[in-house]
Amino acid sequence: MGTNDTSTAGASARREYERRQASDEAKIRETWGDGRIGTIAVALSGERQSTIAWKSGAVGEAEVGRALDAIASEHVVVLHDRRVPRSRANIDHFVVTRAGVWVVDAKHYRDKRPRLHVEGGLFRPRSEKLIVGSDRTKLVESVLRQVALVRDVVGPVDVHGTLCFVDADWPLFGSSFTVRGVEVCWPKRLAKQLATLEGTVDVAAVAAAIAAHFLPA
Repeated sequence: MGTNDTSTAGASARREYERRQASDEAKIRETWGDGRIGTIAVALSGERQSTIAWKSGAVGEAEVGRALDAIASEHVVVLHDRRVPRSRANIDHFVVTRAGVWVVDAKHYRDKRPRLHVEGGLFRPRSEKLIVGSDRTKLVESVLRQVALVRDVVGPVDVHGTLCFVDADWPLFGSSFTVRGVEVCWPKRLAKQLATLEGTVDVAAVAAAIAAHFLPA
């Protein structure tokens, strides 16, 4: 059993981008009309940053999805863009391997370098933060919440969280790192790592349980 979600990565983010784009255009045309002046007004207005963010997110999810789809096999099942029950949230990617389940959150932060910032240590509690231009530790906390939800579904199977950054400014000889147990890396690194894992997990059964609980977004 390989991937059963090919080409769906980023689909819900793309739909939300298109919905917001259409809504923004409609508001402009309410003022300027549907004719030539309205068309010029739409062209000159540009897209709002909050709308662009959804487009960027869809691009990031699609790129991570392609890297993960490339390693799909009978021992690696990849699921994309799944809804969290009773929530408007979604989980970008699942990768089920013989070593466990990886919950992957794709982020598109162009030209910004992810890094680990550590405070405390010997004489006061250690605190880890994710810095990507500014403090982005909330991204880590979000992944940890997703991991907890998946653990409730798969029971004793190991579940890991990953933040996968697309187009980030990774150093030439740098490496991935972990923040509060969540791995921070890039698509090719993640795919290479997951493709070689061994273990005793019943991949098909675990993937089926996840797919049944977290429906397509």
